[in-house]
Amino acid sequence: MAQSKPNASTSDEDKSKVFELVKDIKMAMLATVSPDGRMHARPMASIQKDFDGTLWFMSREHSLKIDEIEARPDVLLAYSHPGRQHYVSITGKARVVRDRAKINELWTEADRVWFPKGPDDPELALLAVDIEQAEYWDAPSSAMVHAYGYLKARLAGESPDGGENKTVKF
Repeated sequence: MAQSKPNASTSDEDKSKVFELVKDIKMAMLATVSPDGRMHARPMASIQKDFDGTLWFMSREHSLKIDEIEARPDVLLAYSHPGRQHYVSITGKARVVRDRAKINELWTEADRVWFPKGPDDPELALLAVDIEQAEYWDAPSSAMVHAYGYLKARLAGESPDGGENKTVKF
């Protein structure tokens, strides 16, 4: 079970903020644990429509990540939007979902690039990541804020406010 920081939030508002930060970031790095205990990460496209504490991804049924998740479901997702200074790290348990109704619900024609046979492709499965904990950094991103931070550091010897950093337990 993931351990949380001493003052991890459990508020619905903070849980919603996690989704607000990641919903427009289409790519995440998904890290799994290999049989020899090493971390293995790869980019995955988020396919969220709604948010209820579970993040969704499409995958090939026969792939290394599926094997790793079925052996050890602990995963880490890393989202980053440097232009907006949004960074989110999510830990949770992944599971393979083979439910055709759920696949059809989340399917878009853009997915045909990776799955040319469409939503009925027998190689198509979903990965559901049930979030246990998230940590986010939401920093000011305007050029003026960075310029002010630089001046503050040079003139006063102080670091600027780095923005909001919070741990959220789901």
